[in-house]
Amino acid sequence: MAPSRETLLSAALCLCTDFACQSTTTAILLTHFTTSVPPTAIEHGHPSLAPFIGRAFNGRDEVAKYFDILARLLTFENMRFSEYVVDVDTLKVTCKGCARFTWKETNQSWDEIFTYTLDFMEEGGPGDGERRREVKVRSYQVWADTGAAYLASRGELEEGGRGELQGVSDE
Repeated sequence: MAPSRETLLSAALCLCTDFACQSTTTAILLTHFTTSVPPTAIEHGHPSLAPFIGRAFNGRDEVAKYFDILARLLTFENMRFSEYVVDVDTLKVTCKGCARFTWKETNQSWDEIFTYTLDFMEEGGPGDGERRREVKVRSYQVWADTGAAYLASRGELEEGGRGELQGVSDE
């Protein structure tokens, strides 16, 4: 039986909650990703904009590298997620997030609204020892403000990029 809407939503909420927690480690984030097939993480955009943008990080070691690069280059605050859309037929969850990001090296900050699309798969269960069936992330995709990240990395982000977040509720 395919995972329910509630199961997929719960898995997405858990990953988003862990990511938004500043003290979460890469090891904790990786617990949300499949071990059955190589998972993928990609932040869409041109690869010249930042080391974590525009390239697919394939496999658990590469996904870990993606999260480590983010942690090395950026900090964030007030991250929250809303507007979850669950598709039980394709095992996808899409949501909107927002946060204030800071490029560590230049200390330039910007408010950003971004989206995640999480593709899940089932793993575990009968024939897999005592493990129960779980849903895990197979593909993690991010669409974000790559221009602001690029400008902040160069110390060229203007004051206009530091406005208040709008359009995201605390649902």
